[in-house]
Amino acid sequence: MTDGTCRDALAAVQCFHRDQHPGPPPPPPQGLPGQASLLQAAPGASRSSNSTLVDELESSFEACFASLVSQDYVSGTDQEEIRTGVDQCIQKFLDIARQTECFFLQKRLQLSVQKPEQVIKEDVSELRNELQRKDALVQKHLTKLRHWQQVLEDINVQHKKPADIPQGSLAYLEQASANIPAPLKQT
Repeated sequence: MTDGTCRDALAAVQCFHRDQHPGPPPPPPQGLPGQASLLQAAPGASRSSNSTLVDELESSFEACFASLVSQDYVSGTDQEEIRTGVDQCIQKFLDIARQTECFFLQKRLQLSVQKPEQVIKEDVSELRNELQRKDALVQKHLTKLRHWQQVLEDINVQHKKPADIPQGSLAYLEQASANIPAPLKQT
């Protein structure tokens, strides 16, 4: 992946975020290159001092399920309230997932700047894996093709046999009865 593609990917995420949430985008996590800012609270975020982005993603995911199985929602009769609560949980999860995606895109960008040879090695590895997958797919299709060619050949052989049989129903019966063994005489 080139530096341009990383920048394009990061810009696309920021555009998506802008479309989903009007206003200024959240500030990118600050830190030195290689620093694990995923484990630090982002400036301006409403995270507790010990909370990380990964922890928040996990807790928001659990909250999505909890909201669906909560006794309040099961016994509640106000469908609009239930829908609003579930929507809020899902929206929080999606927001944190976008932040996590942005973090990894930023790390990928840093990696491509600091170690471009590593990115090239990963790309080559991905291409090799794709070639192996496609080779296996080609072999699978060749096997199926051979099978169906054999089926067609068998059908053609069966259709050619009636041409060898003499014309007329009497001649056909004579030839068919010639292949039947004679009954054994009982004494």
